[in-house]
Amino acid sequence: MTAQTALAPAPACTGSFTRAQRVTRSLLGYGVLAGAVFEASVLIQGLTRRGFRLAHHDASLLSNGPLGWIQIATFLVAGAMTIAAAAGMRRALAGRPGGTWGPRLIAVFGAGLMAAGPLYADPAYGFGPGAPAGKAVHISWHGAGHLIAASIGFTALIVACFVMARYFSRARHRGLAVFSRVTGLAFLAAFAGVTTGSSASAVVVPFYAAVLLAWIWIAVTKTFAKSWPSTREV
Repeated sequence: MTAQTALAPAPACTGSFTRAQRVTRSLLGYGVLAGAVFEASVLIQGLTRRGFRLAHHDASLLSNGPLGWIQIATFLVAGAMTIAAAAGMRRALAGRPGGTWGPRLIAVFGAGLMAAGPLYADPAYGFGPGAPAGKAVHISWHGAGHLIAASIGFTALIVACFVMARYFSRARHRGLAVFSRVTGLAFLAAFAGVTTGSSASAVVVPFYAAVLLAWIWIAVTKTFAKSWPSTREV
């Protein structure tokens, strides 16, 4: 009985939202905006940047060239929004299972995106100034930094999926628990594939799909968190 009471949604406050609740809901809203901004930017750039092919080039390569600042800004903005959403999630789920490490891991993912922006990837596969036909022959310090930042961020996101899956299971939201596990496994598989450095469609396209799925998962998780106001805010 005690466990069920702890996992049940906190009763909604009567009347209008308090200032604290409005702040929390505003922060959570960035979880939806982050994915929309990132996906829209990559899609538009991928269709308009000369020499870039969505089916063969990783989005990180868009940071190269005269217009590379657009993708760098995309990483920074999407990352900052993700961190803001994680802060809102921490406020909404305070004192509940998953309410500490779930938001922290998602914040690490956002920080990884922000770090991956200025630490841009090296030109490769024919895209970017002086790009070789295949993999980058020389890995620069910023290229290495990009790989490290992305790896840390992606790993944190994968772990966050399973942390939140456990939380959803305990809260008896089985659909969200399954969705979280599927997202974590799909992203893990796609990330493992893209680390091979291949530009084949069989590797790049699944990774794009996994990234989209991850953004949808973040948006759904943040939207769901709005219905779980922290007891501190009621």
